[in-house]
Amino acid sequence: MPVLALDAGNALFKTLADGQDSSAKPRAELVLEQLEAQGYTAMAVGQRDLVLGVDFLKKKTKGAKLKLLSANLVDAKGQPLFPASVVTMVGGLKVGIMGVSPASGDGAAVLPQGIRGLPVGPAVSAEVKRLRQKEQVSLVVLLAAVPYVEAVKLAQGAEGVDFVVQSHDGRGVGMAQRQGVSTLVPPGERGRQVAKLELSVEGTGPFADLSEANRARDSQRMVEANITRVQERLKTEKNEDTRRSLQETLTSFEARRDALARTAEAQGPATGRTYLLTYLQLGADVASDAAVQKQVERVEPPGSAGH
Repeated sequence: MPVLALDAGNALFKTLADGQDSSAKPRAELVLEQLEAQGYTAMAVGQRDLVLGVDFLKKKTKGAKLKLLSANLVDAKGQPLFPASVVTMVGGLKVGIMGVSPASGDGAAVLPQGIRGLPVGPAVSAEVKRLRQKEQVSLVVLLAAVPYVEAVKLAQGAEGVDFVVQSHDGRGVGMAQRQGVSTLVPPGERGRQVAKLELSVEGTGPFADLSEANRARDSQRMVEANITRVQERLKTEKNEDTRRSLQETLTSFEARRDALARTAEAQGPATGRTYLLTYLQLGADVASDAAVQKQVERVEPPGSAGH
């Protein structure tokens, strides 16, 4: 199965005060090295990625396959600091990947001096239009290193964007949510999970959530079991009032079963374009790579506050 590895940003530093921490820079360098080594295609530039400035990021990714993206970060002269997007082929599918950072003046984001974040919405709209019309991409993923409320607005109004992957608030795992024109995906937090979004791209139209279909089928089975129990009681019940009550319950269960069946059918594989979001929890049961573990321990020795 073709794989596209992406990071929604805010991956390099734990807090905005990390610039004063002697271990912060080598830790950020190690994260960038590992993203490159593991074949990541792109990362959005988040607020916490800018702790040591733009020059640090550009120096450490010069010549790398990993691309740092931001459609709205500019310097004091209004010139873009990073590419807005990158286009890549994944299993024969042409994919456009965009990045976006917090806008200046956002109460939740303070950007370093000399860096401005332009309004997010217009920057996304302009770039997705270019990707769809000029690059002729078949799929657009927006890496949104912005507050959750802003990401919801983007998903609701960013015509042409298929998936919005959000970071900034540390919201953890969750369900992919259809928000207007796009699907908003929570990627996990602080490297504790890896989000896995499996796509089927046959056909046209909006993507359907296979997990919703799976939940509908599970619920349908439970309702059908309840229907069977009610039908068995009806066979032996003699009291007319009780029978009427049971019949009403049965009618309600049957309506619920039929509604769940419609949901399962509408969201099923027959629609072609589907997605399934799952998470790999990176706990003690997932073995560490010995070589990487040694590098981590050089930066954050066992027993240290950051380990």
